[in-house]
Parts: sequence; C-alpha cells; structure tokens
Amino acid sequence: MTELKRTPLFALYERYGGKTIDFGGWELPVQFSGILAEHDAVRTRAGLFDVSHMGEIEMLGPDALSNIQNLITNDASKVEIGQALYSPMCYPNGGCVDDLLVYRLAENRYWLVVNAANTNKDYNWIKQHVKGDVQVQNLSSQIAQLALQGPLAEKVLRKLTDFDLSQIRYYWFAQNVDVGGISALVSRTGYTGEDGFELYVDADKASELWDKILSAGEPDGVVPAGLGARDTLRFEAKLPLYGQEISEWISPLEAGLGMFVKFEKGDFIGREALLKQKEAGPSRKLVGFEMIERGIPRTHYEVQVNGRRVGEVTTGTMGPTVKKNIGLAILEADFAKIGQEIDVIIRNKPVRGVIVKTPFYKREK
Repeated sequence: MTELKRTPLFALYERYGGKTIDFGGWELPVQFSGILAEHDAVRTRAGLFDVSHMGEIEMLGPDALSNIQNLITNDASKVEIGQALYSPMCYPNGGCVDDLLVYRLAENRYWLVVNAANTNKDYNWIKQHVKGDVQVQNLSSQIAQLALQGPLAEKVLRKLTDFDLSQIRYYWFAQNVDVGGISALVSRTGYTGEDGFELYVDADKASELWDKILSAGEPDGVVPAGLGARDTLRFEAKLPLYGQEISEWISPLEAGLGMFVKFEKGDFIGREALLKQKEAGPSRKLVGFEMIERGIPRTHYEVQVNGRRVGEVTTGTMGPTVKKNIGLAILEADFAKIGQEIDVIIRNKPVRGVIVKTPFYKREK
C-alpha cells in the first residue's frame, strides 16, 4: 500500500481535533469540529484551511508567457505583476488536464497553482509542451498554503500585519507581506464563495502561521476547517472540482466555463476541438438542480427523463446554507433547461428533481 503524503501541518491536526482521510493520495483533515459547523463559520465568520497539498509550478524566463498562452485556454497576456488568473488547461481533444491559477510574480516569472492530485501529471504535461527560453520547476514541497475564508477574514488578518489588506483587490496579491513575523504572498482568492485570502509561505513556517491566525481569530469565532466544508462551500457557489465538474472527459465549454476560453488570443492546446464544440453547440451541459422529492443526490448517480438516461450527477448533497438537497449534473443539452424536471436514481428508485438557476449561493457584496 502506498504511503499517504502529508502537508507540513500534519502534526497539528490532532491538537485541533482533525479527522483525516485519503484525499487523492494525501492524508488530510475532512473535519475538525464538524462539517456543518465549519461551513457555517466560513459563511458567517471565517475558517482556516490547510491547502498545502496544492501544487506550485514555477515558469521562469523570456518565453514563460508564450508557453503559458499555449498551455491554457484563458488569456494571460493581460495579467499584470501582482495579478492572478483562473484558467482551464486542456488536452488536444478539449478535455481538461486541470484547472489552475496563474500568478504573475515578475516580468518573466509565473506560478501555476494546480490541484494536488494532478501536480505530477501537470508538471510532466507542461515539461513535455514547453519550448524556447523557459525553466519549469515544481516548487510544491517548498511552499505551504493556508486559506483564511469568510466575511471576517480581513479583520482577523489585519491583527497580524501592518500591510493595508484593503489594497489587495479580488484576484490580486501582494508579495513579501509580514504576517505575524512571517513573510507571505497574500492573495485575495479562495474556493468557498466568500471573501478571503490564500497565504503562501515557506513550508517550515506553516505551523507557526496556522497557530498565529487561529489565535488572532479566536475572539471572532474563527475555526480550523477541513475538506468536508471546503467541498460544501465551493459546491453551493458552483465552483468546479476537478474529476467531477471538469475532467479529461468534460470540457470547459460543457462545464459552463466558456468565459475562460479565449479563442481570439490565438492558438493553444485544445483550441481546434473546443472551437468545433462551440460552433456545433456542446452536446452536454452542466446544470444545477434541487430535489422536489425527498432524497440526497450523490456523485455518479444516474439522471433520467421519462425513464431514459440523460446524464449523471457530478456533485450532490444537502446545501448547509440553502437548506435544500441540491446537485450539479452533466446532462444532454436538450434536457439542460431551467424548469426541466428530472429523475435522480437513488437506491434504484427515481426521485424527482428540477433544474434551477445557479449558483445556489452568492454572497452579498
């Protein structure tokens, strides 16, 4: 049996009551105080996540940008130093290698922040496809990442830094910020549907920063949060999870991520296949639905209309904030219309649901 990988914070989990699971080959906390309590804390106060399992791949050199442009579907040419960009990265057939964030750190220096289970696959894919004057390095083991998410995130972090955090706009970041005596890259990004920050630090400083943030946040009810709440939070906000809403079998256009596919920027891997898909109209679409009858939908449950299979659930659960049994599903395009009634097959029985507008949850600005 392969030994599970651990983040630099692993030794702290037990002290905070963390219950760990195997997540893509990593031993990570699924919860600390409980998924529903942690979910609620992030929506109403703030929660702190260890996301050090995420991968960081550096691209350095005069040809870094042209290679990134070839690798991703979005347009990185407009990204300024100190700005981040979300993008899918595709195979020639239009399926997704991964979805990632591009950080522009300097004129010819970028980080690609990729999904943990895909880090080695992505690193090898990138190395196979780069050309010219560019160095590619996997920095993942050297960097830890903490995510402080929720409406009180800025208030809490302010206690640990003199830096004016209000200057950091959504999808921008500041480098070399002193946070409790630790140098961090502080990014106004996240995966919960809430305001918040992701902090990148040297791996050996992660435990110290974790303790300092939780200590600073204790009077405001900030709690450590695990993968369970991370999943319910991102799902209510309709943020895709690789392997479920997007995958090598589900393209960005099918997943409703067309706004991150910039055909006008020029050639990139997968462009031809995606252009054909756009011109013909995707044959499948990702939709949100809520259950009319009692039952909780789960990943891979079959979806039928009039007894015929038309797709499957990609994610489903009881939405803790919206208090409804809800799901996302990839369906044949003809049935992917708001108001369309569907049957989700739960324990071999059809249970009625209806397609609704998404996201299920959107924070008030």
